[in-house]
Amino acid sequence: MNRRTLLGGLFAAASVPALAACSSGVTSLDGQGSSSGGGGSSKGGVTIGTANFTENQVLGYLYAAVLQQAGVKVKVRPNLGTREIVIPALKAGDIDLLPEYQGALLNYLAPKDASAEPGTMQNALTVALPGGLQVLPYGQAADSDCFVVTRATARKYGLTSLADLAKQNGELVIGAAPEVKKRRVGAVGLKDVYGVEFKEFKSLDSDGPLVKGALKKGDVDVANLFTTDTDIAANRWVVLTDPRNLIPSQHIVPLIADRKADDTVRKALARLGNVLTTEQLTQLNSQVDNDKKDPEDVADAYAKQHGLA
Repeated sequence: MNRRTLLGGLFAAASVPALAACSSGVTSLDGQGSSSGGGGSSKGGVTIGTANFTENQVLGYLYAAVLQQAGVKVKVRPNLGTREIVIPALKAGDIDLLPEYQGALLNYLAPKDASAEPGTMQNALTVALPGGLQVLPYGQAADSDCFVVTRATARKYGLTSLADLAKQNGELVIGAAPEVKKRRVGAVGLKDVYGVEFKEFKSLDSDGPLVKGALKKGDVDVANLFTTDTDIAANRWVVLTDPRNLIPSQHIVPLIADRKADDTVRKALARLGNVLTTEQLTQLNSQVDNDKKDPEDVADAYAKQHGLA
């Protein structure tokens, strides 16, 4: 999904080295560290962080819209980076709330946990989360990783499933965000579960213009995208099936610090989770990626249209 410039002036240029420090072990976006606070109250406001892809930014602004409607003061810090950055930032108190994905979050926290059903994963997340953090009820909308090829590539190599990739070991090039090289829902899991070995891993972006452009040009044979990406159908790309269930269920779930998880926040986010569908989320993504609309504007319009703001 398209990289976006930081919105609303919430991130100054000085924050760039701070993010680098965080990813190398400092657990604060400002590099100074912070206490986890406490109290379980949103009266002082809630800071929402997002990862560095379109959908997560849209979700962050949706969270902001419903919380503002509930009377909570909010600040959004979009496009912070990968889970390896935003989770430590949440623990440190630099942000208070994140839009997350059940299966991906569980895989990050407990890689060996084999839970796959949403309710089971929710329970597993509760156990796996570090102290001071909690997941709120998950919504009906979901978005999963997927691995796609062009129709020409599918025909050339007879590819319909992830298992078929092993027939071409050492021949195919995969394109994805850099972190996918070390993730189970990525190169690690494809090798462990399906025995797949690629000729090359090209570090590009997270379901964005780089990886999709590389797939179109033939610079990569396989691309890691998201199931809510409308470009998959528009380009008639083939989503490889996952017969051994490498990729878990990915319902949207709010991840929040205990210090902010009061009833006002819980009820507001539950309202959104009960309304937002996968199909609607897919269209919101398309408005940003294809229609070039601002994520905040798209989220605000949706919230108003559905009586959430």
